[in-house]
Amino acid sequence: MNDITIYGLDLAKHVFQVHWVDVASGEVHRKTLPRAQVSGFFARAPRGVIAMEACGSAHHWGRLLQTLGHEVKLIAAQFVQPFVKTNKTDAADAQAIWEAAQRPEMRFVALKSEEQQAVLSLHRLREQWVKVRTLQANQIRGLLYEFGVVVPMGWRTLLKSVPEHLTATGSPVPTLLQEPLLEQLEALRAATARIVALEKQLASWQRSEPECQRIMAIPGVGPLTASAVVASVTDARQFRSARQFAAYLGLVPRQSGTGGRVKLLGISKRGDTYLRTLFIHGARSVLLSHSRKQGDGPLQTWLNGLLQRRPSNVVVVALANKMARTVWALLAQGRRFDAGWVSKRP
Repeated sequence: MNDITIYGLDLAKHVFQVHWVDVASGEVHRKTLPRAQVSGFFARAPRGVIAMEACGSAHHWGRLLQTLGHEVKLIAAQFVQPFVKTNKTDAADAQAIWEAAQRPEMRFVALKSEEQQAVLSLHRLREQWVKVRTLQANQIRGLLYEFGVVVPMGWRTLLKSVPEHLTATGSPVPTLLQEPLLEQLEALRAATARIVALEKQLASWQRSEPECQRIMAIPGVGPLTASAVVASVTDARQFRSARQFAAYLGLVPRQSGTGGRVKLLGISKRGDTYLRTLFIHGARSVLLSHSRKQGDGPLQTWLNGLLQRRPSNVVVVALANKMARTVWALLAQGRRFDAGWVSKRP
């Protein structure tokens, strides 16, 4: 890499900053570029490695700069911060990115395609509408409670029972409030319709992806988890092991220690919060199904032994970790899921 020019590029909406060192002379260069001049500058610049923070628009610029013949490396912002020497400025950030890109053990973020970003955007839209639906349902339930009407939990129950309370003779809810609450229920139905439409789009995409179909064979991995994982992980082999993939999801213990003694604490909760949430929910569904039926398979035996020693929430996280490791094995090694497979150390 010493013979290759490395550029540190600080991204922005309008004004970009570039930092690089001339390979031949060792001269340090800093340049400010308006947005319209970025492509032209790198089209004329010697081919090299362009390092950027993995922030907004980074994947767009990464794809664009790759078409110009450069190698692109994205670095998580928290790994760049330690290299900012003085005050935080665009020039200092660009230099810090340039420094971070040359560290021997630096971890880089894989560049996503437009299709992957589109799928993840659908997930973000769905997640937002789920929050909107929850907010509206809680507000309706809270307003009714003020007038002595108690509605069971769940938005489906809310849609079914609230109209009966509002239209019943002698309803405790004032007439002034009944019509606005019915309008809120219609908004709740509209939010549900949007969520269903987005889920259909995601299901249609995952059915066309062989990798989604392979990992959906794992208990607890459904269409949402499968599509989110395949869209988020460009190449599973960028993780050296299954544990590293689980650590990327924040499903491994935090470590704290000194003097040769290391304590294992709760899970780190680092990395992709959305993916970790999907794995946790999937593990809960598997554990719930396990409690309703008896079996003697490897997974059932493992869960039974774990439930005897640990609380259920700990078992859920352990199962989510196991699911994540299995997903990595299938994606990185191109295998199909085998419920009876047992790893053997050489």
